[in-house]
Amino acid sequence: MSAATSASKLEQLRDLSVVVADTGDADAIARLKPVDCTTNPTLVRKALDLPIYADLVDRELERAADLDGDIDTIARTVVDRLTVGVGRRLAGLVPGRVSTEVDADLSFDTEATIAKGRQFIEMYQDAGVSRERVLIKIAATWEGIRAAKELQREDIDCNLTLIFNRTQAIACAEAGVFLISPFVGRILDWHVARGETPVTIDDDPGVRFVRDVYAEFKRRGSPTVVMGASFRSTAQIEALAGCDRLTIAPDLLEKLAAEHGELPRKMQAGDSDGATALPVDAARYAADLAADPMATEKLRDGIAGFTKDLDALRATITQRLQAR
Repeated sequence: MSAATSASKLEQLRDLSVVVADTGDADAIARLKPVDCTTNPTLVRKALDLPIYADLVDRELERAADLDGDIDTIARTVVDRLTVGVGRRLAGLVPGRVSTEVDADLSFDTEATIAKGRQFIEMYQDAGVSRERVLIKIAATWEGIRAAKELQREDIDCNLTLIFNRTQAIACAEAGVFLISPFVGRILDWHVARGETPVTIDDDPGVRFVRDVYAEFKRRGSPTVVMGASFRSTAQIEALAGCDRLTIAPDLLEKLAAEHGELPRKMQAGDSDGATALPVDAARYAADLAADPMATEKLRDGIAGFTKDLDALRATITQRLQAR
C-alpha cells in the first residue's frame, strides 16, 4: 500500500477540502476534528439531553426567571441564548467557524433577518466569540439574499443555505456572501422519487449541480465559498473532493475515516475568463425559481422543515419552563 493510500479517505479529503461537521455533538466533533461545525434548532434540541450541555441548559432555564413577558416570548429568548451557548461550546472545539441559523420563520422578511443576524453576532461577542468565528446561516430566498448582502456590508459573514438552483447560487455570489451550501442529497432525493435514479455517481444530479456551481464561481473569479451539504453517501462526498468545503454528518465522517484507497481530486478550479453576465435581479430570481419545480419544492419544504424544528425546540423549552 502506498503512502498516499495508507491514509484514510477522511485524512486525504482534508488535504483537498475544508471538512465541516454537520452536528452539534461535541463528542463527535472532538473525535473527528473538523475545521468548522454548525448548529441549528434540531441540533440544539438534541443537545438538551446531552450531559456535556446539562450545565448550560440548567443555567439558561434558571436565568429565564428574570425575564419579562409571556411564556412564548421568554421561551424564544431562552432558545436564542441556548443556540449561542451551544455555538460557543462548539467554537471551543474547532479552529474555524460555527454556522448559526437565523429563525426559519423569518426567511421572507429581510429586515427581521438582518436584525436577527446582528443580534446573534452581538450575543456571540458578549460571550467572548468574535464575529470572525461565526457564520450567520440564512435560507436563500430573495429576501434572505438581500439580508445577507446588508450583513456582509457590516462584516457579518453569512452562510446561505437551501441552495438548489443555479440562479440562486449566482445571486448569492453577486450579493457578496461568504459561503453557500448547495444540498446534494436533497436534489438527488427529488429525482429518485420520480424514478430518475442515476446510473453512476457522475450522473447524480446533486453532484452535477455542485460541480456546475463551483466551475461557474471559479470562472467568475467569485470569492464566495462553495460548501457541498446534505450528503446521502460517501460516494457523493468523494465525487466532490476538492470542493472548497464539505459539511458532513458524523456517520459519514466515520465511514470515511474507516475507508482506505486513493481519493483523487474531482474539482478543478480553472482560471477566470473575465466574462460578465447580466446581474440577477428579483424578477429573474423569481422567474428562474418558478421554472425549476425541484428548486421551488425543495426550498419551500426546507424552510418548512427548519420552521417545524424551531417550533419543536421552542415547545420543548416552554414545557421545561412550565415544569420548573
